[in-house]
Amino acid sequence: MSEINVKDKEISVPGEILAVGMDVLPGNGTYMDGEKIVANRLGLAMVEGRTIKLIPLSGRYIPKAGDTIICKVIDVSFSGWRLDTNSAYSAMLSMKDATSDFIARGADLTQYYDLGDHIVCKIANVTSQKLVDVTMKGPGLRKLKGGRIIEVNTHKVPRIIGKQGSMVMMIKDATRCNISVGQNGLIWIDGDPMNELLAIQAIRKIEKESHLSGLTDKIKEFLEMNIKK
Repeated sequence: MSEINVKDKEISVPGEILAVGMDVLPGNGTYMDGEKIVANRLGLAMVEGRTIKLIPLSGRYIPKAGDTIICKVIDVSFSGWRLDTNSAYSAMLSMKDATSDFIARGADLTQYYDLGDHIVCKIANVTSQKLVDVTMKGPGLRKLKGGRIIEVNTHKVPRIIGKQGSMVMMIKDATRCNISVGQNGLIWIDGDPMNELLAIQAIRKIEKESHLSGLTDKIKEFLEMNIKK
């Protein structure tokens, strides 16, 4: 009979025995030592069926194909744009992936995206050498105008988004702000300045308390207490 020694969403430390028995499977951030599942990093324990995994509490974003991210244009060349992905790796946006428009050879590409612009894009491909290609073709992918951008711990992004987008939607509805969450830890918020500030406070609260249970109710109560009627 297997025994699980850790509670769901409990912080675990390297070397901690999370479970004993062959009925439980090791997930990311854990390893098997005989019949024991042991943590190999600091993280938030997640018990999913028969699998235990650890969500890291720190560390930089690593680009993955399919991720929707927020990037800053850092270079404009004759063939496309180089982007800061808020990671150790920059990305390239080619002309064919930037727009459906026909772009003539030698055209001024800054009329589409200029230095310092922020965009919501999707990672199309990551090579084994960590060369990252992104695309602007897809729903919700666009250049961002106005608003402000904050950075959060990338490992807290799933909690900020919530199941099927429920958490971020609750913040949007309460603050009447437009919010785009990048999986690379950048979040764009656009609305009334006071409501932008409230949205940021709610996001920071989620980031700080992501390991606690009942977080959705706590954020709902926080928003209801602080929103201007």
